[in-house]
Amino acid sequence: MTTEHRALRTELETLTTEAFRPELAGIDTLPTLEIARLMNGEDAQVAAAVGRRLPEISAAVDAIAARMADGGRLVYAGAGTAGRLGILDASECPPTFNTRPGQVVGVIAGGPAAMVTSVEGAEDSAELARQDLDALGIGAADTVVGISASGRTPYAVAAVAHARALGALTVGLSCNEGSPLAAAAEHGVEVVVGPELLTGSTRLKAGTAQKLVLNMLSTITMIRLGKTYGNLMVDVRASNDKLRARSRRIVALATGASDAEIEDALTATGGEVKNAVLVILAGVDGPTAARLLEESGGHLRAALTTAAD
Repeated sequence: MTTEHRALRTELETLTTEAFRPELAGIDTLPTLEIARLMNGEDAQVAAAVGRRLPEISAAVDAIAARMADGGRLVYAGAGTAGRLGILDASECPPTFNTRPGQVVGVIAGGPAAMVTSVEGAEDSAELARQDLDALGIGAADTVVGISASGRTPYAVAAVAHARALGALTVGLSCNEGSPLAAAAEHGVEVVVGPELLTGSTRLKAGTAQKLVLNMLSTITMIRLGKTYGNLMVDVRASNDKLRARSRRIVALATGASDAEIEDALTATGGEVKNAVLVILAGVDGPTAARLLEESGGHLRAALTTAAD
């Protein structure tokens, strides 16, 4: 074992996410139902751990929303499971919130191939992180969220450090206290969920915690940006039959209008749900609805207030 490998092993042994649990050493001898109960009990702890970091998460959201309102992008950067979770969250923003191409993106150590297979050594490369961000042209208007369960992954830490040097807003999401990732970021979010059921398998509780926080970062940011009306996804992109049906239901829930009125409004607005709601509630035509929404920065409530004045 080299000195470098020995040092890394010693470092890992200090991490909560890597801790060994002797009481679970016989888990492979238990009945399946008992293992399932154990896992379920472990998962039940995650939401509470996230809850203890709500002030930090909220501060990060407000900062992200402010940048995005000025045209900035939200970029997730991570390796392995963390990187995949970032790409998953980013990929769900266009159909859910009609974000423009490239507005929310994810980069993963090793590139697209790393989504489905391990790329040797990629997570250890700080240079890869800098290259990936430079390819996106990261600037002061953008936000980069580094994701790493351990909080020490070189790719994630370097992504945050490089982005911060470029003037971007930075968030470091990890599952260990006192992590280098949180220290490198302007906003550190450390959700400590404790040792895993399987030693070091951070796709379990740590992965669940990261998914919950990413849900909050993107969803609440989009709420702040006016992508919703109440709890309705009025910016949903109707790209398939299910979403087209959902679009009509959203307009119905927002307005109480008849099916015929809804069809007329959607036709008048080219299928844009938010515009159709404004057409019905404000009694305006399609072009006027589009103008009012543009003047209100896409916020439906503000457009309705303007229309009523």
